[in-house]
Order: sequence, then C-alpha cells, then structure tokens
Amino acid sequence: METTSRVGAQAPVAEGAQQSPSARRTVDGYLQAPFPWYGLDEAFTGPRWLMQVGTTADGAVEHGSIGHGDEPSVRCEAVAAGEPREKFAVVVTVAAQPSRRSADGTGLLEATSVSSAAWLAGVGLLSFTWPGQMDHSLRDDWLEQQTETAWALADDLEGPEWSRLSLPVDGVASSFYYRESEFGWVLAGSTEAGVHLGAYGRGMSAYGLGFSVIKDIAAYA
Repeated sequence: METTSRVGAQAPVAEGAQQSPSARRTVDGYLQAPFPWYGLDEAFTGPRWLMQVGTTADGAVEHGSIGHGDEPSVRCEAVAAGEPREKFAVVVTVAAQPSRRSADGTGLLEATSVSSAAWLAGVGLLSFTWPGQMDHSLRDDWLEQQTETAWALADDLEGPEWSRLSLPVDGVASSFYYRESEFGWVLAGSTEAGVHLGAYGRGMSAYGLGFSVIKDIAAYA
C-alpha cells in the first residue's frame, strides 16, 4: 500500500500551506475545490455543518471536513456525571494528488494517500480532546506528542493498531482501515471519485455509517 512521508501527509496544513480561517463556516472554500466532497449518506438524518478547508500557499483547496451530529467542543474526557457526551462524526475529504512541485517551485510535495486521510482524521479527533487530569498549560506538549503518534499510526496502516472495516461509499461496499482509542475512532480509505476519505468521531458507532458524494455543498451555507 502506498504511504507518504510526514511532509506529504501534512502538505495541506504545513509545508507551504495553511488552514484558511476565512473558509470556516462559509461555503466559499468548498466551492473552489476541483474534487467532490463527501459526507455521511442519506441514512444519517441529523444536523450537518461545515468545518474548514485546507489550502496550499497559492490558494488551491486540498482537503476539508464536514461535521455530522453534535458540534464538538474542546473538552476533557472527564465528563461530569449525568452530562451527555457529544455524538458526532466528521468526514474528511482529501484530494488524491501525485507528487508535485510546491507553489514557489522550490520543493516537491509528495503524493497524498490513504495515510494522509488517516493522519488528518487522527489529528482532527485529538483537536477536540484532552485528558481530564491534565493542566491546560501542558496541553500543547500533550497534543504535540499525540500528533506524532497519530502520524506514526497513519504511516503503518497494515500494523496491529488497525483493523479492516467494510462500509458503503456511493452505495458500493468499500474497505477502510479502522482503529479505536480512548478518545474515539478513526478510519480511512479511498473512493473511485479521485479522493481519499478519512473520518473520526465519538458517541456514534462507525460500523453503521455510509458515505456519499454531497450533491449540493452550497446547501450547507
């Protein structure tokens, strides 16, 4: 299976790239993407909401996320007694890209792969979680360490931490890599539509999910 180096997986958000603050909660960035966006299929009838897109330095959209269910907040795992846990699933669409030059022509960005989607999904889940016993001042160090772990796991999809899960994509059974942790679950796979899919969530079982192309992303605005 193809894997990417860390630079390849981080390309949308690191080397020569940035998260687009103006794209959060707006549909503009999504409309600029040259690839289809995916979300949960019609079997999911709950709330759906835009999150953010990732762009290269020259403004090309390379990935983005669509949320489903309760909008997650950054919170610790020590949920107060009787307080309901947020139930959400986020679908990450990553453009399938070959190796290519960076926007300024000075470097080479490696191809995106299923590992790229797995890493973005893993980091996405971490962004809404931290251990309840941890002081907030230590969260950055913890997040950095867990991000490294998420990358190592994403770069070893055939390793023991992952299992295989078959879920429908556009009505066709497709194979995904799947893992669970104390923070929630993460999965990743590819589609026939030229994109890789990642997903993460908690409080909603991954086993009953299905994915499909979003026919009208503008309806999310």
